[in-house]
Formats: sequence, C-alpha cells, structure tokens
Amino acid sequence: MNPLPKHVRQRWRYLAVELESWPNTAIDRRAFQRELWFAAQNLLGDVGSSRVDLTVEQFTFEDGQGNAIVRTRRGATADARAVLACLADVADEPVGVRVSGVSGTVRACEEKYLGSRPEATEHSDVAFAGADRSAVVRNGRVDVRIDEGFVGATQRDLE
Repeated sequence: MNPLPKHVRQRWRYLAVELESWPNTAIDRRAFQRELWFAAQNLLGDVGSSRVDLTVEQFTFEDGQGNAIVRTRRGATADARAVLACLADVADEPVGVRVSGVSGTVRACEEKYLGSRPEATEHSDVAFAGADRSAVVRNGRVDVRIDEGFVGATQRDLE
C-alpha cells in the first residue's frame, strides 16, 4: 500500500512543554499522558479531545524538573495550550506546566525550545523556621524539606 501524497497527509504541530515540581517527585510518561487525556476530555469533551489528538512524543523528568514534546493537530494549538494549562497535578503530585513554544517538526522543537541545559540543582543545608534543614536550590528558588514534604522559599526567606 502506497503512502498518501504529502499534500493529503495530516499536519502536526509540536509543543515544547517544561515541567516543574517538588524535588522528590517522580513522574513518568504514561502518567503524564493519562492526565493530559483526562484534562482534554474534561475541557473539550469527547469530540473536542479527539479533534485535538494530544500525544506525548518525548518525555524526561528527574529531580523535580523535566520537559516534554506534545503533538497536536495543526489548527488546534490554542486548544492544546488550554488543556496543558488545566494540568495541576500528575500522579497526585503537584506540577507546574509551561509551554515554551510551538514548532512544525520534532527536531525544530528540540533545537529551538529544549536545547538549553537544565537548571543547575544544588543540595545544601539552610536555616529555616529556627532549625537547620536540608534544601534544594534551583535558580534562586529554594525547596526546604520539612516533615510533611517540601516548602517553597526564596533566598530572602532564609536570611
């Protein structure tokens, strides 16, 4: 069977997505894809979610930060961005989602938007709430480990 001519094939757009969560959070591709489908179905309904057709093409996540490339149909990027904005947690872990850009190919998406090196992460001990605690420092943001998990702080909170 011959492939379809180029002018008849489906056109795709690729969204570069940056993810951020607490340092001890573990999220995998399958959980992110599932939450993406649920968010699309809740926001757009069955017909709308099938029209947008969101698929996670690439996914990396470690030490509380990562990125993904999400494929959507051409002309549906606004709906895809809206669905990504609805994601508040993945696998019952809070997560921040940011779309850094949209491209026509996976390669261009990687080179333009995901080509930068990940943020430097530093583990250190800090004085917080009258006690010495361990913390993870990323680009001026500090995640201080407490009994229940983590608390977000800034350098000024530690002075």
